[in-house]
Amino acid sequence: MGNKNHIILIPWDFTPVAECALRHAFKFAEKAKSKKIVLLHIIKSDKEHDEAFSQLSKIANDFKGVHQLEIEPIVRKGSIFTTIGEVASEIESELVVMGTHGLRGMQKLTGSWALKVIVSSKVPFVVVQEPPKEDELKNIVFPIDFKKENKEKLNWANYLNAHFNAKFHIVKPNTTDVGFIKRIKANIIFSRDFMDSKGIDYEINSLKGEKSFAVETIDYAKNIEADLILIISTKNIGITDYVLGASEQYMIANSARIPVMVVNPREDLTKYGGFY
Repeated sequence: MGNKNHIILIPWDFTPVAECALRHAFKFAEKAKSKKIVLLHIIKSDKEHDEAFSQLSKIANDFKGVHQLEIEPIVRKGSIFTTIGEVASEIESELVVMGTHGLRGMQKLTGSWALKVIVSSKVPFVVVQEPPKEDELKNIVFPIDFKKENKEKLNWANYLNAHFNAKFHIVKPNTTDVGFIKRIKANIIFSRDFMDSKGIDYEINSLKGEKSFAVETIDYAKNIEADLILIISTKNIGITDYVLGASEQYMIANSARIPVMVVNPREDLTKYGGFY
């Protein structure tokens, strides 16, 4: 959030969801007064470079000048699981906007693969499945559970509020676990105090607890026609999460096709209470 140019990175795989990501990126770029969008295509061998760069350059030129933006093409040999994060750090990207194909299908960036890409980077990702319905973000769902890393989302809530002036719908799980209840309450109080101090519009809702927290969060977001869901990724995610499906995996590939902003926990912030 300290990058004055607000560079946005878009992984580009020459599929329709990449174009969806670009249209969402335009929305963020206009509001945040970004100077540049970078399109990144990752190749497996050097012999693919020239053709890929030619195709990507054409796309960049087609969209150059929209919202007075510079569109830069980058072709890099590597793996989507590490190279996207590396390039995001290299260009000091503020945000990565990435298209995903949902939980089903044989495309590259399915739900589980997208999650693996996301957790390799310190930069937040906005994951989208279809073009934006409108230019504004009016309603943002902000799930809060018992994890202390929830605090890190508040900086990005403030960022989104500054640029979009959205209403935040804080949702919390319904649980009978005494320990979880205490920690959830502490996170709610912390979040409420932070949002009050920043003048952020919000409301707090308890979910029913009849289904998993992830499922009920998506159901709630769908019912209010949310424009975005803001979540935190699992810290130190293991291979079983990719195989069995972490809750974030379900969220980012949700069947309601609601865009999801995923913030990755950062160890350098956690020791200071999760703040910059």
